[in-house]
Amino acid sequence: LPKIAFGCAGVALPVLPALFDGYELFLARAILAYAIAAMGLNVLMGFNGQISLGHGAFFAIGAYTAAISIEQFGIPLLAAPIVAGLTGILFGWLVGKPAMRLEGLYLALATFALALSIPSILRSDLFSDWTGGVQGIFLLLDPAPEWTGLNLDQTIYFAVLVYFFIFSFVTWRLVKGMNGAAWIATRDNQIAARAMGFDVARAKMRAFVYSATCCAVGGALYGIAVQFVAPDSFLFILSISLFTAVVVGGLCSPLVGPELGSAFIVFVPNVTEEVWQGGSWAVYGAVIILIMTLQPGGLAGLFQAVANRWRS
Repeated sequence: LPKIAFGCAGVALPVLPALFDGYELFLARAILAYAIAAMGLNVLMGFNGQISLGHGAFFAIGAYTAAISIEQFGIPLLAAPIVAGLTGILFGWLVGKPAMRLEGLYLALATFALALSIPSILRSDLFSDWTGGVQGIFLLLDPAPEWTGLNLDQTIYFAVLVYFFIFSFVTWRLVKGMNGAAWIATRDNQIAARAMGFDVARAKMRAFVYSATCCAVGGALYGIAVQFVAPDSFLFILSISLFTAVVVGGLCSPLVGPELGSAFIVFVPNVTEEVWQGGSWAVYGAVIILIMTLQPGGLAGLFQAVANRWRS
């Protein structure tokens, strides 16, 4: 199923700009940016068994890093997510080093505190020269060269798409290699993992840093897609949305789950608002409960079950 989904995505996604523009293309960019972040969080939660309620903080760090890189240092659009990814590695290591001493609900609480603190830090006058304070940062981006025939929306879309395919490939290789084996062994039984020769602390740290990197790059691409970053765009609800994308999309589904989960958190709130204005979150919660009740494996599990039935 992952190979089929990746192949379909490789054929369908590059042609979307020829079929859609404006708001529809913006939604596609947002879904792909969220999917990159959800890939990393899926590695952390699904394959390594660590619970995080605060990865929206790394998403915000990546978005602001990209915005500052472009606006104040003139770094090209395609290179800004790389700078954001390096920043994500740094902050992932700084946060992960002490956080790795915690497990389960204690780690979730620590990351929860991180997510709560980031918007206040971004609003602070201490960093307003860089972050723009409450007003945030508006991005003035240039489209690709004229010979490409791409407008600005299409330029941003293909930039996001390139990073999406890169991180899809890297994530797939990691979870199918020795890192994936170490993460799964650590998740299932740390004592047995140590007996098998795995460095449990290093495996957990790598999973946390990789998840932070994915979220930072996803945040950078989302900020570029919106062309604006502000503290109120990265409240705690963002961390919950990423958490929802991973769980509803399907844990331990490194490619299909993040895509489906990201589409869910982008489309479903808009649909529920039309169903019941003023009570959209109640409908949204009911939809999540229904999916988890009927298919604990998430949307990826549902698609896998349909694929298995079709094969048989």
